[in-house]
Amino acid sequence: MPEMRIARSFLLCAAVMLAAHASAQVSLTPPGAAPEKPDTPPAKSAPAKLKIKPVAKRPAPEPAQPAAPAPAEPDNPNVDLVYGAYQRGLYKTAFDLATKRVQEKNDPKAMTMLGELYKNGFGVKRDVAKAAEWYKRAADAGDREAMFELGMIRLEGRSGVANRPEAAKLFASSAKLGNTKAAYNLALLYLGGETLPQDVRRAAELFKVAADAGNPAAEYALATFYKEGTGVPKDLEKAGRLLQAATLAGNIDAEVEYAIALFNGSGMPKNEAAAVELLRKAARQNNPIAQNRLARVLASGNGAPVDKVAALKWHTIAKTAGKGDPELDEVLSTMTADEKAKASVEVHKWFGTK
Repeated sequence: MPEMRIARSFLLCAAVMLAAHASAQVSLTPPGAAPEKPDTPPAKSAPAKLKIKPVAKRPAPEPAQPAAPAPAEPDNPNVDLVYGAYQRGLYKTAFDLATKRVQEKNDPKAMTMLGELYKNGFGVKRDVAKAAEWYKRAADAGDREAMFELGMIRLEGRSGVANRPEAAKLFASSAKLGNTKAAYNLALLYLGGETLPQDVRRAAELFKVAADAGNPAAEYALATFYKEGTGVPKDLEKAGRLLQAATLAGNIDAEVEYAIALFNGSGMPKNEAAAVELLRKAARQNNPIAQNRLARVLASGNGAPVDKVAALKWHTIAKTAGKGDPELDEVLSTMTADEKAKASVEVHKWFGTK
């Protein structure tokens, strides 16, 4: 029986894109195993073979956003009171304590906290312009979190016109002081080649800084670099380890890539059963690539028992997200009217329409 191959390769382009494509073939010849919950026996004749088409380009990971609360826990015990109030949701108290601390000590951490409160509208009326003012005061005083936050505001133009060159400088300063979110975003700017000269090696270095600190998006991005040999020597084992780490941290894109690598034994021991379970998990999380790949597995019986009803369900759901597959259309067109009706019921359940 031909080996089933599922693959997505990542290419890098000048518009800060990580584009995926599938380069191998998949045979949908069933192995003769019985379905998990058969309504009708699987066809004994081999259905048509499928080739996985290239996956359409998709945007790069979003710039790393700060998880609330953004300010790092400060060392000064007086400022700890501010941070502690923030952590407990006592935002007005945090605002009053931070204001007092700025007035008495001109403390940059307290300035950053005021920026955070104004940015999110916690304890005060939301005012991004005022947030930017406080972040700038703190950034000028050397606070790396404020540099990152102000960089995000400048990058997205949230307090006026976007200023990407200034954002790049702020990210660089923050990254130099050890902020891994800033390192990740700076890597994206080097990758895009618009704000900064394109430099994939420098992007890889910065992704590694963030990945080494446990940033899941950076782990995923660096894995694609190692997979393709972009900016770093090609190393499928390193790519696999990074995909596994990002998967454990909950990055769904990495989860799909890790499942595919497991299925194919790319840079790691082949484990089809574990791969299919990851595809199921990602499919339930509404990832259309996983839904499409799971549909192919269930239609072919390669890696899991044949289940045409479930295959048609996931294929239909993936199609609604723009992940069409004419070859699966053809293979599943031989299903009985009863099987198609059962799949339709499952699709309606998924969307809550019936």
